[in-house]
Amino acid sequence: MNNLEKFIVVGDRVLIQPRADSEKTSSGLYLPAGVKEKEKVQSGYILKVGPGYATSSQEDDEPWKESSEQVKYIPLQAKEGDLAIFLRKEAVEIEFDGDKYLIIPQTAVLLLIREDDLRV
Repeated sequence: MNNLEKFIVVGDRVLIQPRADSEKTSSGLYLPAGVKEKEKVQSGYILKVGPGYATSSQEDDEPWKESSEQVKYIPLQAKEGDLAIFLRKEAVEIEFDGDKYLIIPQTAVLLLIREDDLRV
C-alpha cells in the first residue's frame, strides 16, 4: 500500500508534490535556496483532492430535527495528475517519508494543466 493512500484530504484542499525547479537561471546564474522559497507563484502535480465544498439542502425551519441526509459536496475542478500553478503564500508545507508536499486550498490555484484533455 502506497503511504499516500493513508492521506485523506479534506474540504476544498489539494495535496501537491512541488515540481523540482532548476536552481540555475537561463543565463547560468545559480540561485540560493532562499530565493526559490520566496517566489509568489509555484507549480506542482496534484496527488490527491478533497471532496469539495460542503453544501446542505436541509430546510432550517426545524433545526432541532436530526437530519437523515448525508453531507453533499460541490466537487473541485482540480483532479489527480493535473499540473497546478498556484500562489505559494497559501501553501502549507509538510514532509512525509523524506518527501515534501504542499496542501493548498483550491482558491489558491491559478491555472490547471490537464494532459488528458478531451478536445477534438
